Amino acid sequence: QGYEGLVEGGDNIKQANWLSVSNIIQLGGTVIGSARCKAFTTRAGRLRAARNLVEHGITNLCVIGGDGSLTGADIFRSEWAGLLDELVRDGQINEEVARRNCRLNIVGLVGSIDNDFCGTDMTIGTDSALHRIMEVIDAITTTAQSHQRTFVLEVMGRHCGYLALVSGLASGADWLFIPESPPEDGWEDLMCERLGE
Repeated sequence: QGYEGLVEGGDNIKQANWLSVSNIIQLGGTVIGSARCKAFTTRAGRLRAARNLVEHGITNLCVIGGDGSLTGADIFRSEWAGLLDELVRDGQINEEVARRNCRLNIVGLVGSIDNDFCGTDMTIGTDSALHRIMEVIDAITTTAQSHQRTFVLEVMGRHCGYLALVSGLASGADWLFIPESPPEDGWEDLMCERLGE
């Protein structure tokens, strides 16, 4: 469950093996879970996370996420030495354990279906999200045609219209709304005219 798992510890931190990842390639989302973690935004939460990592001898993290996850990783990295010092002072770990775990290595990978990060052609999650959207569009298109109905499809993307734009282009959508280009006044009449055609 992301940082939530680091903070909570216990069964949330376990070694993965081949069985952990067998038969998951066709699944959407993430099998390791994802959660917004309020506790990790505080030093006390990051202290608990550091304690749990040290307990398992983990000093390498691969953080896959967006702005919040990667910002959190950078803060965690910058505080690491101080967190270990605090754990030693509080008697939660000894000097030897702190010395063995003195360096935290982090690899950050942009995981965002929005595809809104410069320097990469496609962020992790975008391709599978587009495939899922196209599967849904393919499934409802024939229904829309046979019932002579207009279907409205909303896709994720928060402040980024990439998924909507690309899936709209790929499916031949008649009308598209994206946050980067808000509709002008009178769009309703124009849209009805277009759909009427």
